[in-house]
Amino acid sequence: MKLREERAEDASAIRRVNEAAFGRPEEASLVDALRAEGVVLCSLVAELDGALAGHILFTRMWIDHAAGSIPAVALAPMAVLPEDQGRGIGSRLIVEGLSRLGKMQERIVLVLGHEHYYPRFGFSSEKARQLASPFPAEAFMALELEPGALWDVSGRVRYADAFAL
Repeated sequence: MKLREERAEDASAIRRVNEAAFGRPEEASLVDALRAEGVVLCSLVAELDGALAGHILFTRMWIDHAAGSIPAVALAPMAVLPEDQGRGIGSRLIVEGLSRLGKMQERIVLVLGHEHYYPRFGFSSEKARQLASPFPAEAFMALELEPGALWDVSGRVRYADAFAL
């Protein structure tokens, strides 16, 4: 398996991976809209035998705090072709993406996801408790790439416009 940054010529393959993984076109359209909005921080693909099998996207978002807006990162979407799921592709994409974000000096990553999957990477619904979001508390999780980044932070999360939240 090879992980790398998305290239322009990957757009149609990324669309196919997202449509297949989610069984609908909405997430693939979200990826296109986030690119068009200019909020993409990191977009990685996983190749198996030269073909795209997975994709992960990290985009800019904000936490509207009493002291102003705090930059954060949204992990969404992450997709792996159904026939390749369960092979560690998603895990490798997450680990590599978080590593790259750390090198970019990002401090906070938020995800809406499965409460039993994302904690293995350090995400915690408890870390997100002080953040108002439209999501169920158990599925809305935060990760501090810089220890203490969420200390004394509360407020409403604000996703990029493409999310239409």
